[in-house]
Amino acid sequence: MSSPLTRITLITETFAPEINGVANTLGHLVRGLLARGVAVQVIRPRQHKQDLGQKDNQQEPGLTTVTLPGLPIPGYNELKFGLPLKQTIRRALDEFQPQAIYVATEGPMGWAAVKAAKQLGLPVLSGFHTNFHQYIEHYHLGWLEKLAYGYLRHFHNQTAGTLVPTNVQCDELQSHGFDHVRVLARGVDSQLFHPQKRSAVLRKQWGVKDDDLVLLYVGRIAGEKNMELALATYQQLLHSDERVRLVLVGDGPELPRIREHYPEVICCGMQRGEELATHYASGDVFLFPSKTDTFGNVVTEAMASGLAVVSFDYAAGHEHIQSGQNGMLAPFAHDASFINCAITLLDSPNLLKKLREQARKTALTISWSSIVEEFQCRLQGAQTKDTSYDGNKTAGRKNRATVS
Repeated sequence: MSSPLTRITLITETFAPEINGVANTLGHLVRGLLARGVAVQVIRPRQHKQDLGQKDNQQEPGLTTVTLPGLPIPGYNELKFGLPLKQTIRRALDEFQPQAIYVATEGPMGWAAVKAAKQLGLPVLSGFHTNFHQYIEHYHLGWLEKLAYGYLRHFHNQTAGTLVPTNVQCDELQSHGFDHVRVLARGVDSQLFHPQKRSAVLRKQWGVKDDDLVLLYVGRIAGEKNMELALATYQQLLHSDERVRLVLVGDGPELPRIREHYPEVICCGMQRGEELATHYASGDVFLFPSKTDTFGNVVTEAMASGLAVVSFDYAAGHEHIQSGQNGMLAPFAHDASFINCAITLLDSPNLLKKLREQARKTALTISWSSIVEEFQCRLQGAQTKDTSYDGNKTAGRKNRATVS
């Protein structure tokens, strides 16, 4: 029987203060582990020239950060991918002496980390956080999809198991030959994201009135997030009711074009912490038009903030939304149905009120604390080479019973 886990290393291309779903999820997992008395080492690329990590000056007790050289990711210049410095990673692991390793990203640094861990005889779990194959499809490079799947399958099958956020993705990866795929659901901070943070002052700054309908989008403003559908939905609703407004929170390569061609759209830039929570709560309907996310933490954050979410029936929407009960779902990739879901909310204020109330109730059942505990158990399973451990595979699957 192995000793309890007290030291864990996490390898990732992205981490706080960067803002994206992967960094958000890893931040919650790391804080949860630290709160449980587990020492955590994070190995990641440098985010800027002055970024030397926290190796000698820890900001949080129990957390050690090691930074490595990195290069900008094409199309994501604000993010870096780490270089395959296997010997440097091996020395960092040897110094920290982790009992288990979690590799969150599949770039060159992650590859080198898996190799280094094997040389040291350390157990490794991997995470599937980004649908690279769907990004390839979006950018019309379908001929690369088979190659991408082949690389990802080979990468993940070198580890003791792969963690994914939804049961649908678990089934998909298994159908493509990925071994030992397990579900690790996502939580939401329902204290930070709360309907009571709705701000009349912020809405006034946006130039909207109490009875205006604010469509909110939060996330990277880029083509692969299907921003065109968000804009089309807004225009369709605006055609029916001039009181409709669209608010975008985030940054990305599509933002300058949107500002030029849609000057009436309210663009708020990147927001963090309390400001982000206030922006969420000050909206009414949350648009999640993406078809490429593995999960979409913004969906559960919007639900916790008391917004009615319009989403395709996949990822977080599929896991947590029962259409017409606590949100609205459209068949995957059916843009007309997505727009019709939003129109339904515009035409049915009583339904909108009900969905917002039930969304908050659903979010209250999604706890990060239980997910951190399960994460620790899965790493413990990797340490004991018990890759059959499945916990409760249906834990991430939504309850199809009526939300009350």
